[in-house]
Amino acid sequence: MASLRNIFLVSLSCLLGLTAAWYNPIRNPGGSDPFLVYTGGYYYLLSTTWTDVEIARATTIAGLETATKKSVYSTSTASRCCNVWSPEVHYLGDTWYIYYTAGETTDLDGQRLHVLTGGSTPWDDFTYTGQLTTEWSIDASVLRFTDYGNFMMFSCFHDVTYQSICIQQLGSDYVSLTGDIYVISQPTESWETSGTPVNEAPSALYFGGTTYISYSASYCWTADYCLGLLTWDGSTDPTDASAWSKSSDCVFSSANGNYGTGSNGFFQSPDASQTWIVYHATEYSSGACNDSRYTMVQLLGTHTDGSPNFGSPVAWTHAYSEPSGE
Repeated sequence: MASLRNIFLVSLSCLLGLTAAWYNPIRNPGGSDPFLVYTGGYYYLLSTTWTDVEIARATTIAGLETATKKSVYSTSTASRCCNVWSPEVHYLGDTWYIYYTAGETTDLDGQRLHVLTGGSTPWDDFTYTGQLTTEWSIDASVLRFTDYGNFMMFSCFHDVTYQSICIQQLGSDYVSLTGDIYVISQPTESWETSGTPVNEAPSALYFGGTTYISYSASYCWTADYCLGLLTWDGSTDPTDASAWSKSSDCVFSSANGNYGTGSNGFFQSPDASQTWIVYHATEYSSGACNDSRYTMVQLLGTHTDGSPNFGSPVAWTHAYSEPSGE
């Protein structure tokens, strides 16, 4: 459906002499928990499949909609066979790594973080390297600091009642975690507690010289599922919760027929002049946690104080040109 609609809209743009290249969503259905990077002339897109780790690539955002998915890993090992969520590919040292969530087939109690080791590009082969966590944890993502090193962010129940944002030092080998687990955000605000209190899916944003963490708040089976924002003070040890200030409300929430907007990532345009956000949403006004969620991509704006302006989820009729530098 989305492909036919986009073909029509692109054809209409050509007839009208417009230069727009693509329309959202870029993966529908099957676009949950998307992560997107640009490197070496390609955009690489990953999203949740529940059964394996897949990646697709294209030289344009428009091309991702029809790009062939490549399965890079699956297993029948009972402890990590199933409920495969939130894969992200990160370049650390001189190697690409995929961090993801997986667990058992019977329930979600076995969800843990795992890592695959690749090569010099995200299209190279990946091999299973190991399990990163021993307690319940989902939604791994990397957080980088010049003075404090690299951390793994994730959602966990570490010594807390509700799903919270935790960080732990990433080992110098990039395939292990070291030291204590620190809780830096808990779902205590009213906009974080719809359905059930939740903080999950953290994603680092380096914007205007400031380090931010966006995260998903509230329960995904509600339309109130949205993005919150943590801002680092720039000097305090980032493992200290007091180093992070929380937005007073959602910074990105349901609009224009897109509900349950969350589980996002960020990437830069080829010329590094623009920052884009990739996220999922659903057409169901009650929200959804299933495969009805689709992948959206849109340009991030800037507030007058230099902080990121997320705006609102764009309508499917919103025309975008390719990111700057293409």
